[in-house]
Amino acid sequence: MPETDGMTRLTEGDQAMSWNDFYRRRDVMDAVLKQARRDPQAPLPFAEINGAKQAFDSEEELLLALHYRWMQALSGHLRAAVAGPEDAADVPGGWERDHVEAVSKAWRAAVREHPTLHAVLDANVERYPALRRAHEGELRMLALTAGLADPGEPRDEVTRIGGTLVALLRSKGACQGRSSNPLGQWLRRLAPTG
Repeated sequence: MPETDGMTRLTEGDQAMSWNDFYRRRDVMDAVLKQARRDPQAPLPFAEINGAKQAFDSEEELLLALHYRWMQALSGHLRAAVAGPEDAADVPGGWERDHVEAVSKAWRAAVREHPTLHAVLDANVERYPALRRAHEGELRMLALTAGLADPGEPRDEVTRIGGTLVALLRSKGACQGRSSNPLGQWLRRLAPTG
């Protein structure tokens, strides 16, 4: 392939092929999720899906692509719920907003919208180190977006905080919405009982 200034140029045929690959991979992911609806906790139906081995080198690569899909959905909900710092002046209430509540609602909305995708990832997160690292990145994103951690804090600490937030969101009480402030619930759980 010809190169210009260190950049690889794609020919028209190469671009068409990359779109074909994109659609093939999308179709495989859709088929895997459709089959996984029966039992998202069951082993991934990688070998049973026509074209899966050709579209993805491994089950791990498929799971990473599914995680990327999940992150797109979650990020979209987060962006809609929590304006970024660059938008703070344009948001009514600005920094006074409860970002924990907004992140909680966004996470729950993404899970409701993509329950099988989320369940498949949960069932497989410990199977592959690359998927676990991607999940830890997700936890850090949630902790930082909620304002529960600062970017300068140690990665392990931010990951732990994000994990605690997600554990709270998964708990029956948080999902039923007994309190409109998940941070308050979280703090009550962390406080020693007397």
